Order: sequence, then C-alpha cells, then structure tokens
Amino acid sequence: MSRSVDVLIVGGAVMGASAAFWLMRMTPDLRVMVVEMDPTYQRAATALSVASIRAQFSNPVNVSISRFGLEFIRNFARETGPEGGVPSLGLKENGYLFLAGSEEGKALMAELAAMQRELGASTEVLDTVGLSARFPWLTLDNVVAGSFGPEGEGWFDNMGLLWGLRSAARAAGAEIIKDRVVGLDLMDGRVKRVRLASGEAIETGELICAAGTRAAEIMKMAGEEWPVEPRKRTVFLIDAPNARHPEAPLIIDHTGFYARPEHGQWITATVPDNDGPCDPDDFEPDLSQFEEIIWPLLYARAPGFDAVKVMRAWVGHYDFNRLDQNAILGRHPNVPNLVLMSGFSGHGLQQAPAVGRGIAELIVTGGYRSLDLSPLGVERVLAGEPFLERAIV
Repeated sequence: MSRSVDVLIVGGAVMGASAAFWLMRMTPDLRVMVVEMDPTYQRAATALSVASIRAQFSNPVNVSISRFGLEFIRNFARETGPEGGVPSLGLKENGYLFLAGSEEGKALMAELAAMQRELGASTEVLDTVGLSARFPWLTLDNVVAGSFGPEGEGWFDNMGLLWGLRSAARAAGAEIIKDRVVGLDLMDGRVKRVRLASGEAIETGELICAAGTRAAEIMKMAGEEWPVEPRKRTVFLIDAPNARHPEAPLIIDHTGFYARPEHGQWITATVPDNDGPCDPDDFEPDLSQFEEIIWPLLYARAPGFDAVKVMRAWVGHYDFNRLDQNAILGRHPNVPNLVLMSGFSGHGLQQAPAVGRGIAELIVTGGYRSLDLSPLGVERVLAGEPFLERAIV
C-alpha cells in the first residue's frame, strides 16, 4: 500500500512535534505525517532530559534560539491554545550559575555576558564576594568568578512541552503514526518514498529527519555519513538533608559536575572521562559515577552535601554532534528535500520551539524568516568546519 504526504517527519519527540506544530500553524492544509517508533517516549531524550533552559551560550545564535524558547515556554498555553491541553509548563526561573576557576575563565565570562545582555539576557558576572553574598552555602576556595542569569533561565515540564506541541499539531490535522522507517527510495537525488516496518510506503515531497540519536541510521539510508552519535549520561536524583536550597540555580561547576534542586532534592550528573559513543539501546546507569566522581566534588563545593542518599538514577542520551556540539539544521545539499533537525548535543529541548519554527519557515517559505539559523546549516558539516559552542554542559 502506498500513499503520499507533503511532509514526512521521522521522529515524534519534541523536535518532530515542534516542526509539525509550526507547519500546521503556518499552512493548515499541508499534509503532514509524523512517524514515531515509540509513542510512549520512555527512552526518548525529551523524556529523560533534565529540562532546563538558559541564555548563557557562547554563540549568539544559540542565545537567540533560547530567548525565543523562553517566551514560548512562558506563554505556552496561549501559543498552543486549548488544543494543546497543557495550561502551564511550570517554569522555575532559578537561573544558571557557571563557576570559573581561573582569571582566563573570568575574562571569558565577562565577554560572553556582554554579548548575552545585548540579546536580552540578564547575565551578570560575580566575583567571590558577590557569590558568597548571594550563595553563602557555597565553598569558593577554588573559584574566581561566577556567571549568573537571575532571570530567564531555569527548568520546566519537558513532557508538557512535548504533549502540548503534539496535541496541538494533531488537532490541526497532522497525522501521527506508530511505525519505524526502514528504508528510503531516492530518485534524481531526492527522497521519493519512505518505507516503513509495517510494510507501508509513503511518498513525500519533503522529509524531515528529527530522529535524535538514530539520525545516522536515517542518513545512511539516504547514502550519507553523519557525525551524530548517542552519548550516555547517567543522572542522579539525590537527597541531601543538610543542603535544602530550593532557591538554588542550576550550578555548572568547573570541577566537572552540574546540580540543581528538584522538589527539595537535587539532580546531578557529570561527563565521564571515557565519554564516547554508546549503544542506542544502552540505558543502564553507571552508578559508580556518583560516589567516585560527583559526591567528592559536591561536598567540596558545599559542606551541606556531607550526608547524601541516591534516590534513583536514570540514563538519557545526547544526540552528540562530533564536529562542534551544535545543532545541524536545514536542507542537505546532496539530497535537497531532506531537512535536518539533528545533533543538539544536550540542549535540544530548550531549542525545540525556535528550531521547529525555523524549519517550518524553511519548508513553507523557502528560507528562515524570524531568526536566521543558517550558521547551523549542513554545509559546515560537509566542509568539516566547526561552528563552535564553548558552553556545552
């Protein structure tokens, strides 16, 4: 059996849902199909994310992407309407706090903070006196400065974002099916047909790859190599009875961990020294990371972490872009009706609103209209020219 659509989206988590939402908003009569292999999303990066948003990026385009995402999240019910079915994403604007251990790090923070403020962020750089006054429970012996965003940064309901976008897109006419892409048929250098595990074949005018950690599998079907791979991240939910700081920001510590409060407890994680590609089906937590790496660093940063209990741990995967840890967006020059939403390297959730809008603009109007996302284009990947983001967590 074969049928046709205008746009087929591979992957129905937050990126695919955002693209479908914006496509239907811009062109209500467009025939849009979303193919998702697991509509429970149990192992989707969206569901396993720590669901944070920040303006503190080193690259101006990433700052602008997140600034739009912030306003979209703040006004989610208005943006998605009653069809979205989500009244609020519960945004907690506790801020982000990046800590630096060198004068060079402090100078970079000042440079980036000036750029971020020009784009509407609230970033300020605090010396140790300012940090101690604001966060007296921190130990600052090896800290020179901190970059803090007191407004417009924090965390929110990740699944609320997904379900609201998905529901609104479906209510507007997008078709969302459970299936798996097993092959692509190309004709004259373009994707002509998408073959599904169910045996169905769908002809499509445009194909959006929003397949997350499995993007390389889809790209291989199109005859293209792709520098995006799954990277495993073990996240711990811990209870620290002597460190109850619900007002705390998300702390990015230069010694090698991050932590933020979560309903009276804390979420924390690190990047292991042996970080590399993992099996896309490997969701077994590396429990040793907490006692061997994270806990000593936490305790060194705040004495209230002397007594800690791990409540649970889980694994999420980054769709890690080996070239420059930045998103890869837009049309593939070698397959011009193949459009990429890929390689977000851990900051995709907060970027989904703006990226979905941009990709929809690209398809509907032929170019980016609201925000120029072309610096994140596929061309740099093919040329091997990194577009670096220095603030990767």
